[in-house]
Amino acid sequence: MSTEAIDPKTLDRYECAGCGYMYEPAKGDNTSEIAGGTAFDDLPQDWRCPVCGARKPRFSNVGPVGNPSGFKENLGYGLGVNTLTPGQKNILIFGALALGVLFFLSLYGLQ
Repeated sequence: MSTEAIDPKTLDRYECAGCGYMYEPAKGDNTSEIAGGTAFDDLPQDWRCPVCGARKPRFSNVGPVGNPSGFKENLGYGLGVNTLTPGQKNILIFGALALGVLFFLSLYGLQ
C-alpha cells in the first residue's frame, strides 16, 4: 500500500472548450492509448482532444468529480443550494416536482 499523498490537482477533470469532452485522469484516453492515472499535465504536448482535435491549451480545469458546480467565489451565496453537487440539485428539483404532483393529485380526493 502506498503512503505518499495524492495531489488533488491530479484528480481534476479538464473540459474541452471546443466540444465539451471531459478528460478524466482516472480513466485516461483509450483513443490515444493514454493509461488511466495519467495527470493532464503529464499528457504529451502533441496530445489532442479525441472528439474534435483541439490542442491542450483549449482545455480548462473544472475540478474533481462531484465538485459543486459554478464559480468557487459564488458558492457562499444563495440559500445553501450553491454548495450542492449537480446530482443533489437534481434530487432536490425533481423531488419537489414529484411532491407538487402528488399534492395536486390529492386535491381530487376533496369533495
